[in-house]
Formats: sequence, C-alpha cells, structure tokens
Amino acid sequence: MPNSTSFINAGLGLALMLAGTTMAQSADLGAKDEPIKLAMLEWTGQHVTTHIAGQLLQKLGYKVEYVTAGNFPQFSGLADGSLSASVEIWLNNVGDIYPKVLAAKQIEDIGKLDLKTQEGWIYPKFMETVCPGLPDWNALNKPDCIKALATPETAPNARFLDYPADWGSRAATILADNSMQYTAVPAGSEGALVAELEASEAAKTPLVMMFWGPHYALAENDVGWVTMPPCKQQTNDHCITPPDVDKIVWSGFGAKWPAAYTFLKAIKMDAGEQQKLMLAVDKQGKDLDAVVKEWIDKNEAVWKPWVDGAKG
Repeated sequence: MPNSTSFINAGLGLALMLAGTTMAQSADLGAKDEPIKLAMLEWTGQHVTTHIAGQLLQKLGYKVEYVTAGNFPQFSGLADGSLSASVEIWLNNVGDIYPKVLAAKQIEDIGKLDLKTQEGWIYPKFMETVCPGLPDWNALNKPDCIKALATPETAPNARFLDYPADWGSRAATILADNSMQYTAVPAGSEGALVAELEASEAAKTPLVMMFWGPHYALAENDVGWVTMPPCKQQTNDHCITPPDVDKIVWSGFGAKWPAAYTFLKAIKMDAGEQQKLMLAVDKQGKDLDAVVKEWIDKNEAVWKPWVDGAKG
C-alpha cells in the first residue's frame, strides 16, 4: 500500500503533467487572446469564405475581427501585421505590391483555396438552338447566329455584352484577334450584367456575355461556357485563363497562432457551395453570419478534419 509520501509525489506528478498539457495546448493555440484580423474585400464570395474561416477559428478558441480592406491596399496591412490573413485572393488581380511583399517575405502564401474559378464567355442554354454548335466558339461566327445577336446599335455586327468599362476586359481584343463580327458593348455595372442575363433567360432574348464564377447568378441561371478561341498571344491581354485563388497570411502568423496557421492551410472552399451561400445573401437578403452558421451546422463532416488537424 503506498505511503503518504507516495500520494504527495503522485499528486505532484499529476499536477505537473496537467500543467504541462495546459502549457502545450496554450502554446499550440499561441496568442489566443489577441484577435486574428481577417481581411474583408469587395465581393460576397470572399465574405462567405472569410466568415466560414472566422467562425471555425472561433470554434478553435480564437478571437476574430473582420477588417474591411481594399483588394490592393490589403497587402500593406498583411505586410506590417495590421491584417493577419486574407483567405481568398484571386491571383489575377493582385497589383504590383503583392509580388514585392511576397519577395520580401513580409507575407506568406499558404496554399490553394481549391476554389474552382471560371472566367470567359457565357450564354443562356437556349442559345444552343439559336447558334447550333455551341459551346464551340466557331458557332458564334455563323451568319444566322450573328444576325440573331445583332442590335440596332451594333448591326451588322453582333452584340457582345462586356464587363463595365472601368473593370478592363480582354473580350474586345480577343474578338478582334479572331476577326469575329462582334461589337463589345460595356455593361454599366455588375448588377446590369446580372439583370441582362436574367432578362435574356426570361424572354429568350439572344445574349453572349463576359462573366466569371463563382457567382450567385450561376446558381439560378442555366448557362453554357464558350470553348474559347485560340490566344493570339499567351498574355493576359489576349487570353482568358481562370485564375488560381490562394490564402495569404502575415509572415509572423504561424509563430503567433500555430493552430490557426495549420487550420488555414487546410481550409478549402467548394465553388458550388459558395454560390448557394452568395445567392442567399445577395439575392434573398439573408444575414451573412446566419447563412454561414447554418452551413457550418449542416456540414460538420466537411470542416471537422480541418479543425481536428489544427488541434493536433
């Protein structure tokens, strides 16, 4: 039978073991009392991804702040640590500052979000009867197709609905590169693009347009994507290539919040799921946090491995 000294020693050993475990857990979480500041950019899909990350980081035991940031200015904040992370960065639109702060090792690219992006020319599915041969781009060159798409402002050319003028676009260049009988007409806004797509679908008015995904409009409109014509030059001005989407953190993030770093490296975003959540927020007027919470409640099998992996 153990004596009282043995009980004391055993109790002391247990206390030290528990203390060590607590210290290890604290070290794993890192600076859990300092908020992780997540960049909120200009589009709803990014808000969805960021709030999913934020709510799951809170489940891990972290404090989270959502900080409004511009797509280019965010990199200054990430470089100096005033922003902690940006979880959905489209690498086709990062400006001149991104490669500089990346080369200076002020930020760290922690991998792909696995968000399947799309960009190019779309059409409502009924157009496949108006322009037989779609989605092959050559179908757009047939006289009957050009005639169907012509409008008083573009005739004898067909009308191509382009991005708003201040966005910049390669569509007009690619049309000219391939001697296509089309006039690119800029839309007034993102909302105008969506409105034309919806009106075309409802009235069966012929339409070919520039667009991208994920987007909530793709969750409620049946569209086809044109198989694009060849690129005259392999540059952004003459080619449309769906961009990669990566996750970026401040260079000191991993040392400060180790478990959060492991989690953010693991998190992924499915484009179809994101589009549904965007539709709920943008079109149905639902609260972003409530929509994200509902998704988290219903999709534990998706995110649990990310959280469990971060716990170690």
